[in-house]
Amino acid sequence: MTEKILEIRGIDPVDVYGANNVLLNHIASKYPKLKIVARGNVLKLSGTAEDIEYFENRFALLVEYVENYGTVDHQTVERILSDEIPIVNKDKNIILYGNNGRIIKARTKNQQRLTELYEQNDILFGIGPAGSGKTYTAIAMAVRALKNREIRRIILTRPAVEAGERLGFLPGDMKEKLDPYLQPLYDALNDMIPPKKLQSYIEDGTVQIAPLAYMRGRTLDNAFVILDEAQNTTLNQIKMFLTRMGNNAKFIVTGDITQIDLPRNSDSGLEKAVRLLKSVKGIAFIEFDVGDIVRHRLVKQIIEAFEQNGDMR
Repeated sequence: MTEKILEIRGIDPVDVYGANNVLLNHIASKYPKLKIVARGNVLKLSGTAEDIEYFENRFALLVEYVENYGTVDHQTVERILSDEIPIVNKDKNIILYGNNGRIIKARTKNQQRLTELYEQNDILFGIGPAGSGKTYTAIAMAVRALKNREIRRIILTRPAVEAGERLGFLPGDMKEKLDPYLQPLYDALNDMIPPKKLQSYIEDGTVQIAPLAYMRGRTLDNAFVILDEAQNTTLNQIKMFLTRMGNNAKFIVTGDITQIDLPRNSDSGLEKAVRLLKSVKGIAFIEFDVGDIVRHRLVKQIIEAFEQNGDMR
C-alpha cells in the first residue's frame, strides 16, 4: 500500500470538487481501488503505486482544465478520466482562457508583437490610441504569468490625474475615492479571474491595484507590473516607476500620447522616456495604431477624423 499527497494550488478546490463534493464523489467512484480523502486543497491517496500514478496524471489534466476554463462539468470530467484528452486549441495567439472558457487572445498585429517581445524583454512600452487593446492584452499576459507561477503577484497602477491626485473632497475611504479611476483595470481582471478568486487575490496582495503615487519607495520583485495611462505621468514620476523594478520582474507601460490630461505647463514623461530609452537593451517599444482598434467600428472612424483635423492634442 502506497500513500501520496496531492495539493491543489492556484485555484479554488471547490471548482474541482463541485458543490457539496459532487464532482469529487464522481471522480472517486471511477477509482474504486483507491482511497481518496479531501481536506481543503489537499488530496490524500492510498492504493498501489501504479493506480496512484495513473490517477495523478488524470487529475493533473482535470486541474489544468479548471485553470484554463474556470469551471468543469460532469461530461468533461468523464472525458478526462476516460483517457479522452480534452481538445486543445493550438492557436498560438491565445494568451489564456478567461472566465467561463472565454478565449482571450492577441487579435491584431501589434497585440501579437506585444506578446512576442515579452519573451525577450523585461520592460515593454505599448503606445497607441484608445481601444487598441494595449492594457487589456498586458493584463492578460500578467494573469497568464501568475497562473504559470512565473511571478508571485500582479501590480496594476495608473496616475489619478483626473482627480488631480487631490482626493480629499470625494466621499468615502481612500479605496472608495480611488476605485472609479482604477475601474478599467478591475473590468479587465473580472474577465480573466473568477470573482471569488480575484477577491481572494486582492485581499492577500497577490493582485494589487493602486495609484502611481503609492509606488514610491517600493521594490517590486517577483511581480508583473503594469503602468496604465502613462501619458499622464511627469518625467520624474515615470522615472520613479521604472526604477522600482526588482528581481524577476516584468514591467509594461501603456499610454496614448494624444490623450494627455496633465496641466498645460507639464510635459508628458512618457514622450520623454521613449526618447531617452530607445537604445536600451532589454526594453522594447510597440506602437499601436488605428488598425489595432478592437472596440466599436465607430471608434476607429472617430480617431481618424480627429487625427485628420489635427485636434488630437
